[in-house]
Amino acid sequence: MAGTTLSEDNFVEQELCSQLDEVSDEVFGFGDDLELNQFDGLPYSSRYYKLLKERKTLPVWKVRSEFMKALDENQFIIISGTVKSGKSTQIPQWCAEFCLAEQYRHGMVVCTQILRQQAVDLALRVADEMDVNIGHEVGYSIPLETCCSSDTVLRYCTDDVLLREMMSDPLLEHYGAVVIDQAHERTVSTDLLLGLLREVMLQRPELKVVVLSAQPFSNKLLLHYGNVPHLSLEALHPSEVVHSNSSHKECFYSALRLVLEIHRTKEAGDIALFLASEQEVGFACSILCKEGSKLSVELGELVPVILCPGHAGTYMSPTEEQPRRRRVFLSCSQSEDMFWPVDTVNFVIDTGVEKRYVYNPRVRANSEEVRSISRCQSDIRKQLTGSTGKCFCLYPGENQLPGEIPPKILESNITPTVLFLKRMEVAGLGQCDFIDRPDPEGLMQALEELDYLAALDDDGNLSEIGIIMSEFPLDPQMAKALLASCEFDCVSEVLTIAAMLAAPSCFLEPPVGMATEAVQCHMKLQHPEGDHFTLINIYNAFKRSQKEPYFSLERWCQDYFLCCAALQTADAIRSELSDILRRIELPISEPAFGTKTNTLNIKRALLAGFFMQIARDVDGSGNYFMLTNKHVAQIHPLSSYGPKSHQLGLPEWVLYHEYTLSENNCIRTVSQISPEVFIQMAPQYFFYNLPPSESKDILQHILDNVGSGNCKKKPKSQQPITSETKKDCGESQSSDRCVLQ
Repeated sequence: MAGTTLSEDNFVEQELCSQLDEVSDEVFGFGDDLELNQFDGLPYSSRYYKLLKERKTLPVWKVRSEFMKALDENQFIIISGTVKSGKSTQIPQWCAEFCLAEQYRHGMVVCTQILRQQAVDLALRVADEMDVNIGHEVGYSIPLETCCSSDTVLRYCTDDVLLREMMSDPLLEHYGAVVIDQAHERTVSTDLLLGLLREVMLQRPELKVVVLSAQPFSNKLLLHYGNVPHLSLEALHPSEVVHSNSSHKECFYSALRLVLEIHRTKEAGDIALFLASEQEVGFACSILCKEGSKLSVELGELVPVILCPGHAGTYMSPTEEQPRRRRVFLSCSQSEDMFWPVDTVNFVIDTGVEKRYVYNPRVRANSEEVRSISRCQSDIRKQLTGSTGKCFCLYPGENQLPGEIPPKILESNITPTVLFLKRMEVAGLGQCDFIDRPDPEGLMQALEELDYLAALDDDGNLSEIGIIMSEFPLDPQMAKALLASCEFDCVSEVLTIAAMLAAPSCFLEPPVGMATEAVQCHMKLQHPEGDHFTLINIYNAFKRSQKEPYFSLERWCQDYFLCCAALQTADAIRSELSDILRRIELPISEPAFGTKTNTLNIKRALLAGFFMQIARDVDGSGNYFMLTNKHVAQIHPLSSYGPKSHQLGLPEWVLYHEYTLSENNCIRTVSQISPEVFIQMAPQYFFYNLPPSESKDILQHILDNVGSGNCKKKPKSQQPITSETKKDCGESQSSDRCVLQ
């Protein structure tokens, strides 16, 4: 009897367990037809299926099977489409599936972006869509920040990060597929990648390369690469387009008036406003904040949102609690792709102009040019609204616009590019098949500058100094100055200068009516020796404020009209540069800022890299004559020696970091030097090739009086000197200046 009862109890228990299992399967989806994630082996979540449904509505999904077939049969594929087509999120995922099917025999997947925040945002979105954790199966690498692991199979990174990775892995052997996104933007790094990958593909036939671009540049790629597969994604329904004719000076205020007019109509939808530059974006934000506060409450809140590379990641999705809010996304060039997560834009206002900085190798200066955008940019902007949206183009029509975005490699200082390519020759990858070859004059100037910096040997290859310089993510001149600081025991200070100049400007634009107060605050941190030393003062004060308990770092920066984010970036850059110095076993001296010897040594180190950027006040009134190009410029108003600062007198001889050609030619980041130290640090073959001038005669007189071995006997003739002369001059000075020269 007892045995029968026990058997019945077991039967009831088994029945209950069976029923619970069925309920569990129903609630949690753990049934016999359980589908596991192929990347981490875990069951898919309900969110995965929800996002999958959304993904299948994207234009790119229609070519999925065609793309997978092309990827299997070809090494190089071009895909053209607009911002909202989904190519930046879906194509890398499909490449990851392909590499998984190959069991990662040839490596993982990397996808490049031109903007830091874009790489982060896309990685977060794709990790969500793939139902994996960010930093594990999907990760990202941007300057100063990496979120990856050994499990990462798909990595988003900026184009410059992948380029530097090629220095240690020239054939990209870690990757089975490389996706180059936003190729139409024509950044220097993207063009370099496209040029080098052609050689890499020859040496690695198993590597897959996919290029994502807008239509006009895709056609140019087809001409360059020949018979390769090209998938063109279906364009979104065009919005209503209205053209008008306004000059550049008029279109800024016309655009702001149009924003207010749209807001008064009470039509639903956010506004995207494209202006010429980030400076205009900041100015427009202030005006709209002021004008928006005057509008009737019945119209709802008008909220300006800056959507530029330096202010990325703020999308502020509307919530049910704030239905009467209209956002105005203020943007400029290179920001069109940042609108991919924003689905609420119903109005686009396009001024049709952009401010670009074009480098002039003859005078070693950037010039500001305001010019028309390309048809490529115009088409992308029109696609940001739905079929019911409106696009207001404040220019006559597309026919007057250039077809493509001009390649940056034709408008930039290519000295860093040449240094990188010389380094790639050392790594065994010497061929770069440029889509648009750099200007020969710019190339010659870059080689000449690297020669002056002792980065090249007699055969034109990288010298030992050049190899070390290429290790730093800095301009060659600053890299040389940092190396020289190791000889002059001022590494700590030059590290700070290099980091502060590599980071965005730490000076904030003061609010209206507070310019005088801002100048007074900045004067408290000024250093009598000049701007480079002032940057050290600011950084040191920033670090001291970090150590004080119960002290708000943001509040300190706000009180001094300084940008906290820029100073934090400088701090991170400084740490990275310090790590590189330790890795290549270069000495880092103890800080000695403030001593007389340290001040002189900092100037020597800076002159070791920036001897080509010297100017002299020719009349005592601030008209600075530049020795290398015989131009005259004023010191920038925000400098320690600027017109708003009367604390410091104007020095006769200065070293400057940057020269810009504009309405008022100006030199920025200026510090006082002595001509004697300049003569000591500058290579003699550079000095004797300077164009004749009164300033050069003064230097020659000093040189003749001081005496410098064989070099003092050289005539004042400006004829090019021979290699023997270079050698004699260099040897005669080696004991007097940094041995790295």
